[in-house]
Amino acid sequence: MSSSALQVARTGLEAQDTRMRVIANNLANVATTAYKRDRANFSTLAYQDLRVAGQQSSNQSTFATGLNLGTGVGVQSTTRIDEQGTMSSTGNALDLAVSGAGYFQVLLPTGNLAYSRAGNFSLSAEGQLVNSSGYVVQPAITIPTGATSITVSDDGTVSAILPGSGVATQVGQLTIASFPNPTALQALGDNLYQETGASGVAQIGQPGTAGRGSLKQGYLEQSNVNIVTELVDMIECQRAYEINSKMISSVDEMLKNANQTL
Repeated sequence: MSSSALQVARTGLEAQDTRMRVIANNLANVATTAYKRDRANFSTLAYQDLRVAGQQSSNQSTFATGLNLGTGVGVQSTTRIDEQGTMSSTGNALDLAVSGAGYFQVLLPTGNLAYSRAGNFSLSAEGQLVNSSGYVVQPAITIPTGATSITVSDDGTVSAILPGSGVATQVGQLTIASFPNPTALQALGDNLYQETGASGVAQIGQPGTAGRGSLKQGYLEQSNVNIVTELVDMIECQRAYEINSKMISSVDEMLKNANQTL
């Protein structure tokens, strides 16, 4: 029984260690543009059925209750919390935020598409709109040399005043992607996600249509990490870890006493 208790306590330590890693990553990304916090989900491990309720006993009666012993806890999954982050005004014409559902699209060097909520864009040497890693935003938009007063409307229309012209001219159209199950997108790092079988196929369209969010120029979406919440969770996790550590110490002491007695 003591060996089983050690095993159960060990699973508790491992689960809380994983949870602490999730919390630490959330806190590390508190200032990351458009970061979505993660949550560790626990589940019980298999039970040992030493006696099943209703089972016949030795005296020809039946047991009214069973005897089931748990074998511990495990981290079942991590869930990304897709709550909208606070909008922060930057005054930069190339900073964009999605207000509502949807993701920007960028082209990776592999030729595959990746998706991101981070809209801290800039212009490449060729005048193309790129993200902070230099990946070209899709559909590709090129701002002509010498163009001024770049504007992006709520519906993704990109306009600029071209050299020799006093009026704004449309130079491109941004679209965003939505997914049936966005929490199932796979995180790649660099604020990027990729489509998975569980996320569903990307549904591309104009901002503000079919449930997609609108764009806000001159704003960036902040991380949705709440520092106070994460610190409270961290303390709770630390206490749970300590309790499981004490359980291991207690079981170890029991084993020592049993050995001395024998």
